[in-house]
Amino acid sequence: MSTQTSIEWTEQTWNPAVGCSKVSPGCANCYAEAMAKRLKAMKVNGYENGFELSLLPNRLEEPLKRTKPTIYFVNSMSDLFHEDIPDDYIRQVFDVLRRAPQHTFQVLTKRAERMALFFKAYEPPKNAWIGVTVEDKQHGVPRLDWLRQVPAFIRFISVEPLLEDLGKLDLRGIHWVIVGGESGPKARPMQQEWVLSIKRQCDEQRSAFFFKQWGGWGVDGKKRAKKLNGRLLQGRTWDASPVVGL
Repeated sequence: MSTQTSIEWTEQTWNPAVGCSKVSPGCANCYAEAMAKRLKAMKVNGYENGFELSLLPNRLEEPLKRTKPTIYFVNSMSDLFHEDIPDDYIRQVFDVLRRAPQHTFQVLTKRAERMALFFKAYEPPKNAWIGVTVEDKQHGVPRLDWLRQVPAFIRFISVEPLLEDLGKLDLRGIHWVIVGGESGPKARPMQQEWVLSIKRQCDEQRSAFFFKQWGGWGVDGKKRAKKLNGRLLQGRTWDASPVVGL
């Protein structure tokens, strides 16, 4: 079902599939896995299998029922390009996007190679923002080259959780960069220097920069509740929206 969310860079979540499997270090403390287990215990519809991948075609047309323009994060509880989701089902999801031009849909994946291959045979609608997760150098940064191959109206990256200094980044064709630290009891710390390096490169390469959160570790290197650490970077919030045409 579609639900309001506290995720700072979107408005609602829509999950025509739920459940996933781990592919890289960014998955180690997956928030969706923990949430799915709670929802299963609460007997919430759609989570009968917990975090095992489940397709939910009964949810496909939910955005079509909403006329108010809304920003949707697609599959916040899964990965639309998971290897066990058939191409035909992915096409059905994107066909819904095409039929709901009043909305904006944000699709984020760690399976960037499959995503790029899918879009060689299917042109994404203009209201689809396509993104990849970039959590480290080894697994995350190579996803940028796959993302650049997608003819999306907006291409974005979610650098969350940021697990190390990413070094020099090629942000050509990347419209929006979201950065955040990890939250939860097993959160790994994020250094301010890593964030500022990304911010400088966004400024230099004209990519919009959005700082989402510090997460479970504050800028002072102390562990505490996410809300207490807040979202301030160098004394202010950074909430830039993506710009088109880069």
